[in-house]
Amino acid sequence: MAARNYLNWKWWIGTLALVLSIASLTVPANSDAATNAQTQAGWRLLQGGDTGLVVAMRHAIAPGTGDPANFKLGDCSTQRNLSPQGQTQAKQIGAEFRNRNIKVTRVLSSQWCRCLQTAKLLNLGKVEPFPALNSFFSDSSKESGQTATIRKLILDNRNTKGAIILVTHQVNITAITDIVPQSGEAVILKGDAQGKIQIVGRIGGF
Repeated sequence: MAARNYLNWKWWIGTLALVLSIASLTVPANSDAATNAQTQAGWRLLQGGDTGLVVAMRHAIAPGTGDPANFKLGDCSTQRNLSPQGQTQAKQIGAEFRNRNIKVTRVLSSQWCRCLQTAKLLNLGKVEPFPALNSFFSDSSKESGQTATIRKLILDNRNTKGAIILVTHQVNITAITDIVPQSGEAVILKGDAQGKIQIVGRIGGF
């Protein structure tokens, strides 16, 4: 009897290990598939030419967190900048917009170098520095005012044809959407007549 219980115990342990190993393999795959499906839906939405679409995009890959202690606005040598991978990522995102014939009416950017670099490498039109898109990571007192300005921009353009791109930072996007985007990921937003901002799509996977 003891031998039989020991064998049963070994069988259950082996089965559990197999199930866990399969789960560890399938969860990322399922997650990748969901991200891809979400991204394709986002592209289709932008291609559809709906009015009022605003693409809030986190800057491309710029290694590090926050800003250096000697940060100076307008001096890229004191800031985090795009890595070669980030530069390639920004170019790929812009190429996707062009290949899909998505009409872009404006490209607005934070004044931080990594955002301006991203916006310019998208190559989707003239880049307009827009202070409300600046990071408030190190000064949360600016969050409410800047977020209110961005919300107003989205609502004021709810009947505008073509997409408006906002290149900004994680904290700015999270303040509006509660989403924490990856580098180069974008959240598609749209305002309604009741003054609400809806999340209508996402683009990622670069």
